[in-house]
Amino acid sequence: MGKRIRVQRRGRGGSQFKAATHKRVAPACYPAITATGDISEIAVNGVVEEIVHDPGRGTPLAFVRFENGDNCYLVIPEGIYLGQQIQMGGKAQVEIGNILPLGNVPEGTMVCNIELKPGDGGKIAKSSGTYATVVAHTADGTMIKLPSGKTRYISDRCRATIGVVSGAGRTEKPFLKAGPKFHLMKAKGHKYPRTRGRAMVAAVHPYGSSKRSARKVTTVSHGAPPGKKVGLIAARGAGGKRKRVTGNE
Repeated sequence: MGKRIRVQRRGRGGSQFKAATHKRVAPACYPAITATGDISEIAVNGVVEEIVHDPGRGTPLAFVRFENGDNCYLVIPEGIYLGQQIQMGGKAQVEIGNILPLGNVPEGTMVCNIELKPGDGGKIAKSSGTYATVVAHTADGTMIKLPSGKTRYISDRCRATIGVVSGAGRTEKPFLKAGPKFHLMKAKGHKYPRTRGRAMVAAVHPYGSSKRSARKVTTVSHGAPPGKKVGLIAARGAGGKRKRVTGNE
């Protein structure tokens, strides 16, 4: 009888799968709209009072204090420095670090930390080196080009920060040793190292076995039990992308 596979052990909530969230500084989000009030027609001034490291996050955080009494931690765009003056509101200048509603951002501007819904604090383009581009303003909202290359319409009242998230190129530096990679994964709450299921014996993993003839199909359904839900979960097409042939060719 084999042991439980990784997804089964992770689902039980063991301590080795939990991130050390008590070490984290704070959520990186904008001040709540209910506390700030309507700032679409004004510009609230703020100052960057502190720049800190947040464990498990690839970019530093800036502690910003605004003149209306609000304060928050935000992801830092490239070019922000300690003591810098920033603005938040519809009348803010389109400069790096300022926070504006998407409806007030000119087309072609690179933005980060974008809200999906007005007041949610920022959900898109928050990892190091990422940004989205404002493509157009339409009746359906503001069209932005996401870091993945896809486009999406977002409400004009959603806030965004001008600039590119700092820490670009972080993933280009190799780890060289397993120790630094282990500590990074531990801060994120990820299990490391991860053994391939193909390298295991057949008794402990659905894809285990060194025999070529014993290879199973790696696509599983969404309704598969935890002991089988590994590999390509609910994949529309397994394997690499194939060129689709149309009738005109």
